[in-house]
Amino acid sequence: MKKPKIKKPNLKGAASKSVEKAKNLNLRRRKTTEQKVDEAISNVPRITNETVNEHREDVLSSARKYIYPLQHSKHKIVRISLGIFAAVVLTFLVLTTLSLYKFQSTGGFVYDVTKVLPYPVAKAGSSWVSYESYLFEIRRNMHYYTTQQQSDFSTKDGKAQLKLLKAQAMAQVVEDAYVKQLAQQNGVTVSDKQVDEQITLLQNQNRLGNNPRVFRDVLSQYWGWNEADFKRELKQQLLKQAVVTKLDTQANQQASKALVAVKSGQDFGQVAAQYSDDAQTKGTGGQYPNPIASNDRNISPAITAELAKLKPGETSGIINTGYTLEIVKVIEKNGDSVKAAHIQINLKDISAYTAKLQKEKPVHYYIKVEKQPAQPQQ
Repeated sequence: MKKPKIKKPNLKGAASKSVEKAKNLNLRRRKTTEQKVDEAISNVPRITNETVNEHREDVLSSARKYIYPLQHSKHKIVRISLGIFAAVVLTFLVLTTLSLYKFQSTGGFVYDVTKVLPYPVAKAGSSWVSYESYLFEIRRNMHYYTTQQQSDFSTKDGKAQLKLLKAQAMAQVVEDAYVKQLAQQNGVTVSDKQVDEQITLLQNQNRLGNNPRVFRDVLSQYWGWNEADFKRELKQQLLKQAVVTKLDTQANQQASKALVAVKSGQDFGQVAAQYSDDAQTKGTGGQYPNPIASNDRNISPAITAELAKLKPGETSGIINTGYTLEIVKVIEKNGDSVKAAHIQINLKDISAYTAKLQKEKPVHYYIKVEKQPAQPQQ
């Protein structure tokens, strides 16, 4: 019996057909992709000179839907930031105002704030009195009593002392405001050069320490000041003296009469007895009780400087010490000391002029202080 023939599969032919089928499939896929690209390209509008403006507007309009929300967000952020900033500033101003006017703080922070923001503490006539000037005065006195007198302003006695210091500081800055008004009315000024000359005079007589470093240390230790603070205070003092000198015509006339009498040959002692306001020396021919050294702190630096220039027997012109008008005569010199005599004409206190102005243009205070003393301590 014959075995049936088993037909072997044509593997080679099948493989060839599969490869061919795959090739056809790839061709169809490639063709489909190419067709899609062609279709996409065919949909792209052609840009010509006639259609460029229209195409630009289409592109911009498509972008605006993304730009406008972004701009809106930026504006919102700016508004929120400004609102927060305004709230912070307002809070800062409210707290500072409460610290100054309700609690009357004298701390360093509020003092620095008043250097920038012109808070008023009073109005003297037509002049605003700055809170900064008030704190400048009170803080230097507080520093002195704390460091040199060991005062404790938190105690009952310390609080009472602080009230007095505040009253004195207020009286001082109000007086300074009226002095500046008088100076302006009468054309009186003090230049920085005059301030520097006064400092040089004091330094030459060793009244500000034996070197600049010692001077700065003394200012810091006693008053909590720097050199600029000292110059500021000195300038105000010189302005006050210049105003009094200008307004006190009676003292000027008396000093002029005394000088004319001395220069005409009259006896110096007799002229001193007639014109001098120094009750201690007018009965002794105007002679100082003790020899005067160049750095004598009991004598005005302007007088000691003039005595150093004169020879025995010579007399000076009118010397303005800021508080008196004086004429001096050198009797004898012995090394660095001078035996001398003087004729002293007292100038009026500045309050004689500021009180009148204050009566005409009263003060309006913005903080409550104790009753002002008649004459503030210098």
